[in-house]
Amino acid sequence: MVQMIATKAEFDSIVAGDKLVVVDFTASWCGPCQMIAPIFAQLAETYGDVVFVKVDVDANEETAAACEISAMPTFQYYKGGAKVDELVGASKEGLEGKIKALM
Repeated sequence: MVQMIATKAEFDSIVAGDKLVVVDFTASWCGPCQMIAPIFAQLAETYGDVVFVKVDVDANEETAAACEISAMPTFQYYKGGAKVDELVGASKEGLEGKIKALM
């Protein structure tokens, strides 16, 4: 299941855990974001030991700014509170490849 992150505090709490966290920075008006959304949800079901969350850059500007998001979709990967990787663009292969490499 993919959880929508509403606040910076919620974001900080989730990425601080020990599990790999994949964050989808998205926007309702972003076509490629909408295209990759069902794939992101499918990966969340496939990789149950990984935490999948979304941040709407318009609704949660503070988190998007803190994470230096300049393009959508951007996927950031966190472990133990630290960003360990990033992918810009709607690539299923890239998204899943980084998950496999970081698990």
